[in-house]
Amino acid sequence: MAEYKKPKNESEFNQNFAQKKPLMNDTEAYYESSRCLFCYDAPCMNACPTHIDIPLFIKQIHTDNVEGAAATIYDANWFGNACGKVCPTGMLCEGACVYNHQNVPPIDIGRLQNYATDKVIREKTKLFKEGESNGRKVAVVGAGPAGLACACELKTMGYEVDVYEAKSKPSGLTVHGVAPYKITNEEVLAEMDYLQEQLNYTIHYNHPVNADEINKMINKYDAIFLGVGLGATAKRGLPGEEKEGVVGAVEFIEELRMNHSDKSVGDKVVVIGGGNTAMDAASGSARLGASEVTLAYRNSKEKMGAYDFEYDLALHAGVKGLFNATPLEIIGNGSVSGVRFIRTKEENGKLTEVQGSEFTIACDQVIMATGQAKQTQLFQQIEGLKLDDKNRLVVNEAYQCTHPKFFAGGDAVNGGAEVVNAAYHGKIAAQGIDNWLNNK
Repeated sequence: MAEYKKPKNESEFNQNFAQKKPLMNDTEAYYESSRCLFCYDAPCMNACPTHIDIPLFIKQIHTDNVEGAAATIYDANWFGNACGKVCPTGMLCEGACVYNHQNVPPIDIGRLQNYATDKVIREKTKLFKEGESNGRKVAVVGAGPAGLACACELKTMGYEVDVYEAKSKPSGLTVHGVAPYKITNEEVLAEMDYLQEQLNYTIHYNHPVNADEINKMINKYDAIFLGVGLGATAKRGLPGEEKEGVVGAVEFIEELRMNHSDKSVGDKVVVIGGGNTAMDAASGSARLGASEVTLAYRNSKEKMGAYDFEYDLALHAGVKGLFNATPLEIIGNGSVSGVRFIRTKEENGKLTEVQGSEFTIACDQVIMATGQAKQTQLFQQIEGLKLDDKNRLVVNEAYQCTHPKFFAGGDAVNGGAEVVNAAYHGKIAAQGIDNWLNNK
């Protein structure tokens, strides 16, 4: 039986997709910040990919210096507000909190971070300014976390920055590919507006760039940052994949984020995959009112790539887990009517199929959460760029590519990670660009 009814309007949508990390009020922030032990060698800070000075910003909140707290956060992470909500804090900063060793709940670091940054965004507090112009110009390809973090950092150093974005909105997967119960569109775009109003980088929306245009940028710009991320959901070559009712998980979540209650979903949905995107797609389907959602993964639950808390969120939304089941075929006459599976087992460390164990699950929608295609073809057409054996851009410690005029970060470099990792890459790459151009 479905846990959620189909939302008919924005109010019902917001109820179904209530925020997992709701905004703290002043009293909550005061008392939560008072719990911090302000560790000298703070493990939370070491666990943060951007190394935010967490004890400092929590102390600033507790002493009613919220503006200072926000400045401390943004000094390390240009996506400070978004990361307070979408980061897997339980696996990072909060997971490293010393309270975990005392059977005491860890400090709610993510919500405190979101509290401080939300306040300066709403009040339009000016924290940043453009650096004095140095006469140099940098192109940033992609307005995702890596690209915009790079743009922000460069602007503080006096560079002119042009950002080229294929879509009509900034922030990449933060607004297009994260489940709506983690962060709202309004919150994401408010932070993007806040940064751009203060730092004045230029974004060219609806402007996808091909290899020819990027190659021409070599003569037009002093440096180029590639923050293009990953592409569409990768095809598996599964028979029946072309049938009506089969969609990619990334595309499904993007439509959900853009259309809210206007987004339709099947009555019985099968989600194929075991990563965090699969969990978001499954939970999103349930919250949209699907009567039955089955999350199917070819291996055991323990081998899933998704975080445990993401799977728990899906279960609490009414999703059913199906493990050790490999899809053989999507069946149906034109439209999806089911998925035929075969059971699997592990033998000598290898996953094998159990002969004679085929079965079918009836459904009218299949969501393929099978990973995203890399931008291999684009990169191969840019002279001088090298890729590793996983088709990721090869970069050095400054995120400089093998063609010295190019720098890169985010999913194009790590193959797919968190928003916070991409934001860190962009910031460090901007510093690398500055050092390279000034022969430091």
